[in-house]
Amino acid sequence: MHDNKHHSLAIERSPWCSETPEWLPDFIIGGAMKSGTTTLHAILNSHPDVGIAHEELGFFDMDSILQHPDFGFYKGTTQQWTSQSMAYGAERMWDWYTKQFKDLIGSYKMVGEDSTTYLTSGLAAKRIGMQEKPIKMIFILRHPTERCISNYLHLLKSGRAIYSLEDTLRFNPDSIIKRSLYKSQLEAYYKYLPFERIQVVTFEALRERPKEVCDLLCHFLELDPSKLDVDALTTHRNKTKVPKYIKLQLLRNHLLRKRGDYRYSNNVPFPPDITFDMPFKYRILHKLHGYINPLREDGAFEVSPGTRAYLDVFFKTELEGLDALVKQPLMAQWFPTN
Repeated sequence: MHDNKHHSLAIERSPWCSETPEWLPDFIIGGAMKSGTTTLHAILNSHPDVGIAHEELGFFDMDSILQHPDFGFYKGTTQQWTSQSMAYGAERMWDWYTKQFKDLIGSYKMVGEDSTTYLTSGLAAKRIGMQEKPIKMIFILRHPTERCISNYLHLLKSGRAIYSLEDTLRFNPDSIIKRSLYKSQLEAYYKYLPFERIQVVTFEALRERPKEVCDLLCHFLELDPSKLDVDALTTHRNKTKVPKYIKLQLLRNHLLRKRGDYRYSNNVPFPPDITFDMPFKYRILHKLHGYINPLREDGAFEVSPGTRAYLDVFFKTELEGLDALVKQPLMAQWFPTN
């Protein structure tokens, strides 16, 4: 009976629970997408006691179709799907993830990563919460309407938006709205992690009061804030660029929409015998479009006041109770009454 009990416990241990917690990050910047995570990464990484993995990893929700629909590859000739999965071997997948930190751990007091899909992934929350290492989570939130619009521009530039902003809200609203639904998303993290291991800040506060926010985060990570690079506080990375011709960009996206997932093929841990290459004709069309319709930092993307007001009303209702959840007055920052 005693042996059976231990055998049962061994079977129940999830492959998502790391066997080497000492190789996991100390903290994760978990989103929200298009809310200043790249800037926050650069600021924290300037601290001499902090080392952060260079790329977004998306490990803890890599097998989620909802979070990474472009991570799945379907070969019509064989009618087979290929995607990241623990089915390829948990040891291999964990080796890939921990490899991102092995050159950092031991050299820095705090080691981290950032993956902007985590905030919207209850699956990631559960998996991070089951680790033996007490990983801390940082979430940076932005005015939900502004984040939604920026999300649309991200999809537009990356080839996944094929409608105008207004038509996207009509025909595929989930693609740009869901990552602004902060309340329900954070509830999952407070369910699986203790409150003191979660720190929420806002994009607006980081932009207007960078030292205050960075001091708060340094204390949260048990770092000396005086060691932070002062010049880094004025850093703004990943500035928004807009295509010169929006309608031409939408046409390009429509023509190449089935080929957009090739850009992920070299960044995720597929089985070693699986390779992907964008066909030559698509590479030519993609390159030609880049010459004709370049992205410009000085470009403007106009959003009608009616569309902004429409989104504001929606988010005010959806995010009711957010302040009480995070114990901060966030809604007043975004929707002042005066």
